[in-house]
Amino acid sequence: MRIPLIPGFDQEAFNKYFKNTGMLFVGRVGSLLIKMLVGISVANYLGRAQNGVLYGGTVYIYFFSAIATLGLDQYIVKELHQFPENRDQILGTSFRMKLMAGLACIPLIWLAYQVYPAKGTPYDYVFIFSTIGIIQAFNVIDSYFQSEVQSKYIMQVQITGNLVSAAIKLGLIFYKQPLLWFVYSYAFDFVLLAVGYYLTYQRKTRSIFKWTYSNSLAKKLLIYSWPLIISGIMVSLFMKIDQIMLQNMEGVKEAGAYATVASLSEAWNFVPIVVVSSLFPAILNARRDDPERYRKRIQHLYDLMVYLSVPVAIVVSFAAPLIYKLYKPEYAYAAPVLSVHIWSGIFVFLGAASSQYLIAENFNKLTFVRTGAGALVNILLNLVLIPKMGMMGAAIATLAGYASATFFVLAIPRLNNQGLMMLRSLFLFSLFQKLLKRE
Repeated sequence: MRIPLIPGFDQEAFNKYFKNTGMLFVGRVGSLLIKMLVGISVANYLGRAQNGVLYGGTVYIYFFSAIATLGLDQYIVKELHQFPENRDQILGTSFRMKLMAGLACIPLIWLAYQVYPAKGTPYDYVFIFSTIGIIQAFNVIDSYFQSEVQSKYIMQVQITGNLVSAAIKLGLIFYKQPLLWFVYSYAFDFVLLAVGYYLTYQRKTRSIFKWTYSNSLAKKLLIYSWPLIISGIMVSLFMKIDQIMLQNMEGVKEAGAYATVASLSEAWNFVPIVVVSSLFPAILNARRDDPERYRKRIQHLYDLMVYLSVPVAIVVSFAAPLIYKLYKPEYAYAAPVLSVHIWSGIFVFLGAASSQYLIAENFNKLTFVRTGAGALVNILLNLVLIPKMGMMGAAIATLAGYASATFFVLAIPRLNNQGLMMLRSLFLFSLFQKLLKRE
């Protein structure tokens, strides 16, 4: 496949990784469409108030997801890529680490709820969601198939799991079940994925019962990943703190309407993760072999992030009123909020790309510094804007938080060149330069 109109990676590298990226996209897009349609149905069935109660319980899971995953996913792929003969040890060690971290998150989530409870959301719901961290330990299998460039298996698991999940939720709506059953069903989604990963991995002489644990490898992985754990906590804060602050300051109905905005806007955030994780090996190869080629690939990656995110932001901004016609009229006033919130995706895309540069250059510690700055901006603006503007204030605070986190590198002398490269992409300088050369 040849794509001559978009500047990016050279054709050879593109062809090498396109198939794997395409498989990931198919799986994620299929899952996205299913989840969006079901999410709209559930929101309409529950109404604003109960929808707010439901999503108020999920917020705590996002806060601690970085601890539950230990920031290991990228490093698992890297270790498997470098030492494929140690597969069982790498997967076994990572699995046990994630399992223990998931267990540790349960009391931490309880403590967080005691300190800052979501008004209207019972702790029983939060506890059910808190078990998800344990179940997600099976995601190490996802990392294995990524390292083998066999994402078609992950695609199959995700689409099958989401189809079963959709059938369950639609069944609950049809039989008019209470909110508690929807809480169980959302937690059960992760059980479905875990079972799918397990069954897929067990094929072709592979077995999780051959996995082993290594103390030295665990220490090595933690040394690499701890900055990403802290960074992940900060990211979770400024991704979801607005939801719980809005619920406590404006009530569950406002939070329920805002949950539809966040779910629609953030639905696209898997795109940069898929693209960057699939193309990261090509970036590392260029760094090793050709510094100039490496710099160009980073610039091209930033360009690609803008080319993907800006059209989505423009289309959704204008289409927001039409999108909300799929919801009950009580949600319609959230359409303008979506038109603002969707623009934060541009900075999510650029931030995902620049994070890979920080990892490649061993600047891992700076990832949590900049995400911490973004979280601080978001929280402070939420405190000021939510009382005055409601959920529109939360959307503006989120947009400002993402932008400040992404371009925080401008304040760091040894990294401000990356900020300038992102600005170059954001203002389409690369595209204009390419067009002028053709004339």
